[in-house]
Amino acid sequence: MSKVAIVTDSNSGITQKQSKELGIRVIPMPFFIDGKEYLEDITLTQEEFYVKLEGDADISTSQPSVGELQDTFDEVLKDYDELVFIPMSSGLSGTCQTATMLADDYDGKVCVVNNQRISVTMRQSALDALELAKKGYSAKEIKEILEKHKFDSSIYITLETLKYLKKGGRITPAAAAIGTVLNLKPVLQIQGEKLDAYTKTRGKEAAKKKMIEAMKNDFENRFANFAKEGKLHLEAAYSGNPEEAAEWKELLSKEFPGYDIHMDPLSLSISCHIGKGALAVAVSAYLPELEA
Repeated sequence: MSKVAIVTDSNSGITQKQSKELGIRVIPMPFFIDGKEYLEDITLTQEEFYVKLEGDADISTSQPSVGELQDTFDEVLKDYDELVFIPMSSGLSGTCQTATMLADDYDGKVCVVNNQRISVTMRQSALDALELAKKGYSAKEIKEILEKHKFDSSIYITLETLKYLKKGGRITPAAAAIGTVLNLKPVLQIQGEKLDAYTKTRGKEAAKKKMIEAMKNDFENRFANFAKEGKLHLEAAYSGNPEEAAEWKELLSKEFPGYDIHMDPLSLSISCHIGKGALAVAVSAYLPELEA
């Protein structure tokens, strides 16, 4: 039986400390802030990021270099026969494509998963992959299983400000100005490859209700078979607002009794585009292969 390693990146929300405890290798995502490179959770903390973001620093997301990916793969394969790499959704970053091309040089020992996940749903994929490896699945089999179930997840996010959507060109300055005056809070969704609009509401409380409605609809329709058996991971996330996030988690616990909700800060690569003060709810289905 092959010894299979699990590798992901920091968009999973798995910290460097947690990575050591879990036995999952985490590649830090690079950021450029005012021209200087920072590495998430190594030379850039969540707190430092939001201070710089709110100070209108010039922030751009990047991706690990080919050299860094290669060095990581080479180092991991000294102790393992194969590895599974789970990067963030290919619709949100070029890391997946770069890693897939690089994997061709490893004679099948490196399998790159393109399962369209980010943040807490991506974290769950990494944990699932680890369990599959423990059950004796090969790297190729783990990749196939994760990709087979890639759309068995859902994320809804609401924002505090329209500033960063405007800055990134996702909405026009006029729409941002009108939205700010009317206290419009967009609800965005990630149902696969990218961040899309779902709806908009007047005020954040209304946005929270709309996200809960959307998630309940997913439970009753898209994930009905899983929900009947309680085979869903319910998750929450936030960007730089832990106190508000704790209240959000408590509300979700009341609305979805019986679920042990995992909550993490949102990936900084997402926070770059939506700003501080966001709240999210997410779900990912149990893998049938782990239930067998």
